Amino acid sequence: MRSYQDLFRTPEFTPLFVASAAQTVAQTVSGLALGTLVFRSTGSPLLSAVSMFGPSLAQVLGATLFLSGADRLPPRRTLAGVSLAFAAGAALLAVPALPVWALFAVVLAQGLVASLGGGVRWGLLNEILSHGGRDGYLLGRSVFNMMSGLMQITGFATGGLLLAALPPRACLLLAAALYTTAAAAARLGLTPRPPRTTGRASVSATWRTNALLFSDRSRRLTYLGLWLPNGLVVGCESLYVSYAPAAAGTLFACGALGMLAGDVTVGRLLPPAVRRHMATPLLLLLAAPYLLFALHPPVWPAACLVTAASAGFGASLVQQEHLMALTPADLSGHALGLHSAGMLTMQGVAAALAGTIAQLTTPAWSMTTMATVSAAVTLTLAAAARRPVPTPNGPVAATRSASA
Repeated sequence: MRSYQDLFRTPEFTPLFVASAAQTVAQTVSGLALGTLVFRSTGSPLLSAVSMFGPSLAQVLGATLFLSGADRLPPRRTLAGVSLAFAAGAALLAVPALPVWALFAVVLAQGLVASLGGGVRWGLLNEILSHGGRDGYLLGRSVFNMMSGLMQITGFATGGLLLAALPPRACLLLAAALYTTAAAAARLGLTPRPPRTTGRASVSATWRTNALLFSDRSRRLTYLGLWLPNGLVVGCESLYVSYAPAAAGTLFACGALGMLAGDVTVGRLLPPAVRRHMATPLLLLLAAPYLLFALHPPVWPAACLVTAASAGFGASLVQQEHLMALTPADLSGHALGLHSAGMLTMQGVAAALAGTIAQLTTPAWSMTTMATVSAAVTLTLAAAARRPVPTPNGPVAATRSASA
């Protein structure tokens, strides 16, 4: 598979793409609306950050309980059900006078559902594009990442305009309608497929497969590289509302633009020989511009820094390509779901941590702190990936990992 046109000629790619696009716009609009609603109600950077990224905190629980379903449930039915569950949650969040604790209960429930949806979606993408080899999945995932960037730009820009004219609860109802559209696209556009592996989805099956995936050192380092540096920088993003309340949509849109540029570069422009060595430089790029937020730049310089930093998210494509090379095909959905759940969990944890630091200092200093830790973790994982390890016969051998 050598071009984007080949992707869209592949059966089922287009309906999966459309359903995911509608889901992304809905998540963007609802996240911005909910973060704004909570910040207006409480004035708390911590609660605002956690309300936007709180679903991610529940991903770790979902990954330990439900993730075996990623390869053991019918993909079409599951994806449509996940979107409908999010539609119901967004509508519930729009109920007037809903207490803050109830808002967070709904947010956490959405996170549990999302932990299964990511594994099903990316496992299905890998299955649809399996005839294209490793490059097929990487090219397809880069298109989905680019779509995500464009939809986030659209969602945050539109959401910002809507919030200037409408109350946040009206925006949440719009998001519910978009989630319903995503469910319809999945149900009507995808064909019925059997599960990728046999057996009943269960907690014990989830634990066994998680242990198997995490037992290999190269996979383990790759997972940590996918989860930690990325998540810590998302902690910086979670403070946009409190850093610039009137221009948060601009900062989010610029971040999505930078992510789009990074995904195009990694997924389409870099040759494989160069690409496989780019994880560490891209992860350092992800963190470095946020160090300058210690100077508390005005909105437009801040937007330029955010755009440059977000290009570093392209590192995840390199890391996912390596992860798929290390993983059996019948576990691809679970493996990608574990990546997605762990990454989003770390993003939720980092949002809570960044919000706490911002409560004690300022949002700008919190961003700088999170970026410093992210860069340090990247360098540590890169050093660990180069460290030789003993082979079963005794001598040491260097490991190869795309963890950082």
